[in-house]
Amino acid sequence: MKTTRLESALALCLLALAGCAVGPDYARPQLDTGRAYAQGPAMDERAERDIPADWWTAFGHPELDRLVAEALRANPTLEAARHALRVAQENRRVQDAALWPQLQASYSPTRTKIAGNLGGNSPGVQGDGSVIETGANTPAAEGGTAPFNTPVIYNFHTAQVSVSYAPDVFGANRRQSEAAAALAEAQRHEWQAARVTLVANLVSAAIQDGQWREQIRAAEAGAQAAEAALQLAQRQRRAGYAAAQDEDAARSALLAQQQILPGLRQQLEQNRHLMRTLIGAPQDRPMPEFALHDFRLPPELPLSLPSRLLEQRPDVRAAEEQLHAAVAQVGGARAARLPQFSITGNAGGAAAHLSQAFWASGRFFDLTANLVVPLFDAGAARHRERAAAAAADQAQAQYRATVLAALQNVADALHAIEADEKAFELAERGRDVARRSWATAKRRQDAGYADRTGTLAAELASRQAEQQLAGAQATRLSNVVALFQALGGGWWNLPPESAQLR
Repeated sequence: MKTTRLESALALCLLALAGCAVGPDYARPQLDTGRAYAQGPAMDERAERDIPADWWTAFGHPELDRLVAEALRANPTLEAARHALRVAQENRRVQDAALWPQLQASYSPTRTKIAGNLGGNSPGVQGDGSVIETGANTPAAEGGTAPFNTPVIYNFHTAQVSVSYAPDVFGANRRQSEAAAALAEAQRHEWQAARVTLVANLVSAAIQDGQWREQIRAAEAGAQAAEAALQLAQRQRRAGYAAAQDEDAARSALLAQQQILPGLRQQLEQNRHLMRTLIGAPQDRPMPEFALHDFRLPPELPLSLPSRLLEQRPDVRAAEEQLHAAVAQVGGARAARLPQFSITGNAGGAAAHLSQAFWASGRFFDLTANLVVPLFDAGAARHRERAAAAAADQAQAQYRATVLAALQNVADALHAIEADEKAFELAERGRDVARRSWATAKRRQDAGYADRTGTLAAELASRQAEQQLAGAQATRLSNVVALFQALGGGWWNLPPESAQLR
């Protein structure tokens, strides 16, 4: 029996010195991301290119660059994310402090009045008010106990320093600290994700501002042409050269063109409201007017391997850190089921006068070691560990879902850009054909081979083709923005002081 106890004590000491942390150690899950984002040669032809931190400057619009800088300074959502990051970082430091001994100092002055009807067992008082220890038969005149009906007042001062320390034998505190650090890192990536999303939304809004303006201009010109065609049809009907059906058809064309304008103007104003909100400005703030032809299509588009996307996407990194924290919580829950150790010590002095508290007769100390062994809790600790393990499984599934969504985002953006090139080419060719048809109609009218009706119809078709081209151009630019965002937005190329808060 003695040998067994000795071996157990030695094993416990070695375990304390080793300071191992129970529970699973985190390792990134192995996911099959594939070698390409989608099937087809078009997805493999682009060379891998990095993304600059200021990727929006590739569109070559100085006014847009100024708006983005203002948004990064004043957007309240981004500011809230920065504060959330500071909260997480401070909570991590709070958890780290649990690994160190805690030192406190206290001072407790006490003034007590004891009722006189307690009898001869009441403490006596000297002339200066200090307590003396006497028996029940000591006369009050000699400094003994007071008479039966006389209350007694005495003072007492206690000053001490306390030290407490809980050795992290099984790593419970270290697992909690690990979880807090992972949550702080997750919040940092969420802040970066908010930053990338903010910039992408603002750039897209600026592009849409140019789209709505171009489409409104073409729609207004088309409405003018349709109105002129209606007036011509009305004159021809009065002169007997056209039927009422021709006039109604011209009126329907005008109404159809006019119905487009309110929706376009509403979209333009709502988009400008959004831009003001994104830069953190009130709604009466003047905003620049963007034109589509002022945006330059980046000559080289970025692309990263799917495996690198796990490092570049801030939402993927945040999901991974959430998983890391959940795994660490499993270790913390497991350690809570094991014996807990603590050491406390107090040293100080106590006396009727504070100046006497640290005399040899007033000093005191105590040193206590405490061991708490869980015996029975109706399975609560076991179920807490199982709940933590289930939460880790949930976090792993969410991480996998985030990775798959990220791969889908990139694949969607690449396919959209490929389709946009064809759509823009067709819309540009349609615009050119409509313009040539309009020019031909005007020449035929000037030569007397056709009346103005054909010219106005050709002009209306040309304006509609311009609207379609504006939409195709804006869609192509917006999908390029979506590609930059889907690939992570280049946050890893930020300067160190901008990439994270300390």
